[in-house]
Amino acid sequence: MSKTAIASTTEAETRTFSVSMVVSGVRCGLTYVILPFLAPLVGVGSGVGPWIGLPLGIVAITANVFSIRRFWSGNRRWKLPMAVINLSVIVLLLVLVAGDLSELFG
Repeated sequence: MSKTAIASTTEAETRTFSVSMVVSGVRCGLTYVILPFLAPLVGVGSGVGPWIGLPLGIVAITANVFSIRRFWSGNRRWKLPMAVINLSVIVLLLVLVAGDLSELFG
């Protein structure tokens, strides 16, 4: 593999990982910071959180799965540490998605 191809692959892996972490962070920021404090100030009801958190959680989990797949597509040096980080975030997101589902349907 040429140096250009390796650099391109590394950039794609980094971008995929970064996007998955940003989406996960946005989901948590909305759920725990913005919605609880700012939503009541603008007159949005308290029940809107799960309706926003659920789709964002699903998108975040999907982005993390793509990140894992990207790192494991070849013999990458950081694939195991990145997989552990992504899997940890997925587990936390699954807990949040379960909470959103129970709030919506429970």
